Amino acid sequence: MIVLFLFLASVIATCHGSADYAITNHIYPLRMKTSSSVGDYTPDIPCSSWRLGVEVHNIIDWKTVPKECENYVSNYMLGGQYRLDSKAVAEEAYQYASSLNISKDENNIWIFDVDETTLSNLPYYAKNGFGAEPFNNTAFREWSSLGEAPALPETLKLYKRLLKLGIKIVILTGRREDKRNATATNLKSVGYTSWEKLILKGQAFKGTTFSFKSGQRKELEENGYRIVGNMGDQWGDILGASPGNRTFKLPDPMYYVV
Repeated sequence: MIVLFLFLASVIATCHGSADYAITNHIYPLRMKTSSSVGDYTPDIPCSSWRLGVEVHNIIDWKTVPKECENYVSNYMLGGQYRLDSKAVAEEAYQYASSLNISKDENNIWIFDVDETTLSNLPYYAKNGFGAEPFNNTAFREWSSLGEAPALPETLKLYKRLLKLGIKIVILTGRREDKRNATATNLKSVGYTSWEKLILKGQAFKGTTFSFKSGQRKELEENGYRIVGNMGDQWGDILGASPGNRTFKLPDPMYYVV
């Protein structure tokens, strides 16, 4: 019986392909839900299909994760698949960046978003329904002020590799200017030790995050920067004016930001 157990464990590990499925590699080590990994959203549309619609931007302007999909999103975010999906994006981004053979002339930049791109707010969302509960801006601002968000491992790895290629980093976030110190401290504490610019929304800015980021990217180009890459978890991070030579969308089925 022991031999059979060890054999089955070996087969499972081989099928999964790497240690990315190990519990120690979870961004936020909570226990996954025990319910179905697919779940039912409607009789005809499983939660896995809902998530696909979200990721490819066919489902837009949604306010919360369908309540029926809370367990599914929990399993996805805390399990190995989220890490592997993020890894696939980051690896493609690096392969593209390394093919450029760019000169270190200080004008080539890569733009990263913050929330669910460089930093993970899973400790917060794990306590707030993984997006199935209405967003509480006050509670989230209190959480982000703590500066305790962990890094997304695959993004951090990409960040370090880009620096070695001579690409400067610009971090462009929809967080407000009053969160600059907390955000900068948090980023540095988890390994993002330097950047060309850290750009946050002004306190008086009234437009959408989409319009803010588009405007900031356009301004960067007008100041002589070349945006060779742009990565975020929201479509609003990578659409609009001056998106960059290539854009990379990380998975995020927990919320939708305009």
